[in-house]
Amino acid sequence: MKKYFEFDKLGTTYRREIIGGLTTFLAMAYILVVNPLMLSLDVIPDLPDSMRMDKGAVFVATALAAAVGSLFMGIIAKYPIGLAPGMGLNAFFAFTVVLQYGIPWQTALTGVLFSGIIFIILSLSGLRELIINAIPAQLKFAVGAGIGLFITFLGFQNAGIIVAEPNTLVTLGDLSNGPTLLAIFGLVITVIMMVRKIKGAIFYGMIATTIVGMLVNLIDVPEKIVDKVPSVAPTFGAAFQTIFNDPGSLLTAQFLVIVITFLFVDFFDTAGTLVAVANQAGLMKDDKLPRAGKALLADSLATVTGATFGTSTTTSYIESSAGVAAGAKTGFASIVTGGLFLLALFFSPVLMVITSHVTAPALIIVGVLMVSTLGNIEWKSFEIAVPAFLTIITMPLTYSIATGIAIGFIFYPLTMLLSGRKKEVHPIMYGLFVIFILYFIFIK
Repeated sequence: MKKYFEFDKLGTTYRREIIGGLTTFLAMAYILVVNPLMLSLDVIPDLPDSMRMDKGAVFVATALAAAVGSLFMGIIAKYPIGLAPGMGLNAFFAFTVVLQYGIPWQTALTGVLFSGIIFIILSLSGLRELIINAIPAQLKFAVGAGIGLFITFLGFQNAGIIVAEPNTLVTLGDLSNGPTLLAIFGLVITVIMMVRKIKGAIFYGMIATTIVGMLVNLIDVPEKIVDKVPSVAPTFGAAFQTIFNDPGSLLTAQFLVIVITFLFVDFFDTAGTLVAVANQAGLMKDDKLPRAGKALLADSLATVTGATFGTSTTTSYIESSAGVAAGAKTGFASIVTGGLFLLALFFSPVLMVITSHVTAPALIIVGVLMVSTLGNIEWKSFEIAVPAFLTIITMPLTYSIATGIAIGFIFYPLTMLLSGRKKEVHPIMYGLFVIFILYFIFIK
């Protein structure tokens, strides 16, 4: 084992890798609670049961996707990076595809499955470098920041801090409301721990908020701590139902846009995370990422696995940097992280009583972390600033990640062309320009 992961060469030990893997798990564990609430549309009242995914099944699918994905990354690519269903992608899945477009969640899972298969093909070919280079870095930064704002907006909504208002669309909620006060407490305690650089602060913040919620009777006390694993049957294999029962629904421009969005966000989120974490761990060589193809392959295999179990796109987590900071340098840490996600399957009674008010601070904090890419955008270049700003602002305002991406990808070729910088625009961008114009004509 030590030889396979090159412990001696990288100057690490089992102890460091185990602590690093545990730290990464604690930093990521909030997804076990957030994802089931997100995909079940728990905060949306009066929805037909057919639009809601089963929370117990999604919890199991989330844990299994995270476990398998982390194991793939550790064994195949040998990187200390944990994987799980991605924030932002799960919001797009639930609130845009299912809630806004009215597409069945089973078909949405098919979209995730297709994006994973395409990702596998790209990972096994040289096309991945072509696509990475085709999308300008400025738009990648804008997409990340826009998703961050969208997630933050969801967090404020879930907390009751921001509510609907007929005259102004949104306004400040009732801050004296018990559940809202609980969410505010959770946000404050999590911010304090983040500022104090406590590893796993988001997870610990949720635990502290849950305990306080139980003490003040805002959250039910679980009858037991450990129990049998919930059934994954309600979601397992649902991604294949549409393929066999209604293949015609997959031959639409809307479904194509859904697949492209899942693929785009996962592809570049993964690439950015890999570079950032590998650089932090000192694994970069001549500014290049060793085993990049294997890492992307592991990520794409995890997405296909997750879709099969019944969850939104699985992706690499930037929270893995916490594990690297704790000493992790090899894929053995990812194996530890994966094993802990499997162990978490037996603690569903505790995790399933947690409410959206408890998870709201996690959404807000993750949003804060994601908007850090704003500083990398060339705001002084107006031809860059316009598509970047429109990408960022339209995601929360239209309640759609796909719409934000589409608007940004339409304006970028236009502003660059009009500013005399057309040679800097890759031909693929013009192709995407046409696709998204058709998207607005025939879908929106």
